[in-house]
Amino acid sequence: MTDTVLSSATTEVAIGFDRAFVMIGERINPTGRRKLAEEMAAGDFSTVVADALAQVEAGARMLDVNAGIPLADEPAILAKVVELVQSITEVPLCIDSSIVEALEAGLAVYRGKALVNSVTGEEEQLERVLPLVARHGAAVVAISNDETGISEDPDVRFEVARRIVQRAADHGISSADVVVDPLVMPIGAMATAGRQVFHLVGRLREELGVNTTCGASNIAFGLPSRHALSAAFLTMAATAGMTSAITNVLSEDVRRAVAAADVLLGHDRDCMTWIGRYREGGPPAGGPGGSGGADGAGGRRRGGREGRRRAAAQEP
Repeated sequence: MTDTVLSSATTEVAIGFDRAFVMIGERINPTGRRKLAEEMAAGDFSTVVADALAQVEAGARMLDVNAGIPLADEPAILAKVVELVQSITEVPLCIDSSIVEALEAGLAVYRGKALVNSVTGEEEQLERVLPLVARHGAAVVAISNDETGISEDPDVRFEVARRIVQRAADHGISSADVVVDPLVMPIGAMATAGRQVFHLVGRLREELGVNTTCGASNIAFGLPSRHALSAAFLTMAATAGMTSAITNVLSEDVRRAVAAADVLLGHDRDCMTWIGRYREGGPPAGGPGGSGGADGAGGRRRGGREGRRRAAAQEP
């Protein structure tokens, strides 16, 4: 089976069909977070630091890093954030931008093998992003849309993904280094959104043999009790074959759902991670026995972990 191996300077994390589900922390992203956007644009990265540490302590085995702020110097800010986060944590990063120059700036300072987020099936994107990914020896998230937009037919999205995998191979990028995002639509706007993703993930696993990821919070956009709905989605997506997700690891609903999926799919040997986390008086998630330590990918700084996690969870 396919493993996508990412690394920081000191730590490797493998995304794979026979491995524990990989939670990628979503919070270092100024989209929809006005205060964070203002801080980052002004060169204040205190919230970035707090969010990075809190997410790793909560069990994130990778962190998504985004600096998409209107009118700001995104390449410079993204490079700064990549360097900063790598200086305080040991987990690999997902470098996230729609601007190729920003991706290039982030990759230039990255230590290890990064996950680039992302490339679409649009011809211009393929020709600009894939050579960059190949040059830096990175892996890439393949978004299953193209010039025609996002199809409501999951089989059309599958064909877009197939084309990206083929084009990646032309640049010397193996299918193991292509992680497909099947595109999660809000279930409140499209009643079949969940079924579409599960169907598509199954095809991607069985026919293309590629790992998958998604922005899991999208499924519950606009609905109450978003964390509970996202958690149920993640359990079902993992059962369908999804192997990772960019998600809110600070939500206990999400953490518990992912841990339960690992148990039920046989990816938590002897249920030891589950027992270590949830037995009475056991350690907090992300600590000894928690998934944050599954591959030795914990953060370096561990003081005041519960306070940091709660504070970050309350930050909009």
